[in-house]
Amino acid sequence: MNSSATLVASPATIAWNKVKTFFSKPYNVILLLLGIVLTVTTVAPIVAIVEDTFKIHAGTIDAHLTKQATGWTVVNYTDLFTSKLAKANLWKPLCNTVLLSVGTCVVSILYGGIFAFLITRTNLAWRQYLSSIFIFPYIMPQWTLAVVWQNLFYSTKITGTSDGLLASLFHIYMPKWFCQGLFPSLMVLGLHYAPFAYILIGGIFRNMDANLEEAATILDTPKRRIMFRITLPMVKPAILSTILLVFGSAMGSYPVPHYMQLTTLSTKYVSMNSKYTGEASILAIIMMVFGIAIMLLNQLSLTSRKSYTTVTGKSGQISKINLGAAKYVLAIILVILTFFTSIFPIISFAFETFLPNPGDYSFLYTGNVNNLTTKWWLTSENVTEQGMYGQKGILYNAEIWKAFGGTLWVSVCCALVAGTIGTLVGYAVAKQRRSKWANYVNSVAFLPYLMPSIAVGAALFVLFSSESVRLYNTYTGLIVAGTIKYIPFASRSSLNSMLQLSGEIEEAAIIQDIPWIKRMTRIIIPIQKSSIISGYLLPFMTCLRELSLFMLLCGQSRILSTMLDYFDEMGLYAFSSGINLLLIITILVFNTIVNKVTGASLDKGIGG
Repeated sequence: MNSSATLVASPATIAWNKVKTFFSKPYNVILLLLGIVLTVTTVAPIVAIVEDTFKIHAGTIDAHLTKQATGWTVVNYTDLFTSKLAKANLWKPLCNTVLLSVGTCVVSILYGGIFAFLITRTNLAWRQYLSSIFIFPYIMPQWTLAVVWQNLFYSTKITGTSDGLLASLFHIYMPKWFCQGLFPSLMVLGLHYAPFAYILIGGIFRNMDANLEEAATILDTPKRRIMFRITLPMVKPAILSTILLVFGSAMGSYPVPHYMQLTTLSTKYVSMNSKYTGEASILAIIMMVFGIAIMLLNQLSLTSRKSYTTVTGKSGQISKINLGAAKYVLAIILVILTFFTSIFPIISFAFETFLPNPGDYSFLYTGNVNNLTTKWWLTSENVTEQGMYGQKGILYNAEIWKAFGGTLWVSVCCALVAGTIGTLVGYAVAKQRRSKWANYVNSVAFLPYLMPSIAVGAALFVLFSSESVRLYNTYTGLIVAGTIKYIPFASRSSLNSMLQLSGEIEEAAIIQDIPWIKRMTRIIIPIQKSSIISGYLLPFMTCLRELSLFMLLCGQSRILSTMLDYFDEMGLYAFSSGINLLLIITILVFNTIVNKVTGASLDKGIGG
């Protein structure tokens, strides 16, 4: 009896053994540490901006209304919601923002979804080319198509700006609603996010179980009924995911509404931030509430969604719809559409940098190349050349190349940090996917993506401008902001790839007593290198062209996107077009290099 009694461990020993066992598993340590870090980096900016709405800011409207220079007040809320300016400062921008987000979802899903169906389910001609070129607008900066829209449709007669191509060459003047406001904004954003819908919906179309439609065909079900009762319901999850993600992204867009002269919550925030600081912070909180609501809807859809099994163990080859002669007609139409959304922007920006003045397309109808100029590229001094506001040409402009170097530095650092953290989050969550803490870490890592970029930037602006942090206008601040915003790219990519791996693979290595670092670098990462590299590539590409997130966090000469915005405000459109061209070429070159070296591609496996 005594010998058996000595085998009973004390409660303290049992607890200590449980702690040691818990921390002996690397994924538990990762979840604990990253859960704490991600909570702080996500919650701290939100707390800072909520606090900012109650502060009195010297020299702003709240100081005027309260007659105080410091302290706390709720006057920002009462003034924003109830004053005579409430309609102009809140309700109209909010209405425009919701309409813009809904319209963007409709355009992107219709265009991207139809394109995905034609590529994956029909014998459309030139599918591989169309699949590759279709994703260009998503790779390019968000404002690219907005500038192209201006270059095509603006006119002195209607918009009061320099003439675009249609007005200059053909004397065609588009109405103002077509040139500025809600319609062009939702069209531009819809075309920008259509590749996103194409990637999500096309993936399901391609992997769909052929038995479902074959069974309906055997039962002599009309093709129209098969489409609406079988095919479309199967892509519901992809459509819902597209709506949730595109809605949040469109809501936080600043460049497109700014270029298209549409007042939204994001543009109103920027215009109000100097004199109505507290009220501007409330606008950012409203956008954040939409982001949190989107996350809750996503969680609800995951828990309540019906089963949509699209891939089974036994499936026949999907029979593609024969379009007949229409396969060439439709292909030609799509080639023309993709030319204007993917190739024409590059040509347009290149031409803009050789025009002597904005809208001067005289060389096209005179055939005289002397009407072109290289001054925007080759001017090596800033004294004698007129109309350049003291700027040197792009090739000799040290400020532009410094901003280009800063952009690359921020993008590389964001990609490395966000990619590594996201990969670890995906690995740990996949290992403990039934754990509530793992689900919490997964949700808090994904939340910044669902929040509008301008709202995240606003929250971080308040935090970074405080006396205790002081990261405003520093590369460190931009890297922190980019990392927080882009971790979801890597975490989702990593999680999806890790869930495909059988646990037996790592267990076999554990039995061989192989250390965790070696298991990751020699087994897990090489197996899923394509998905993991995508987790590094997406933050890099997105960071190169980011404006909404960074514009509040640094001066206008820090990175290329903010410098482009500065030149556009100054009316130096040749410089802004040149920077656009430089960004697009950089993104395409890096994307091509990664595709050739690793085989990772956004459209890989969809249009093959």
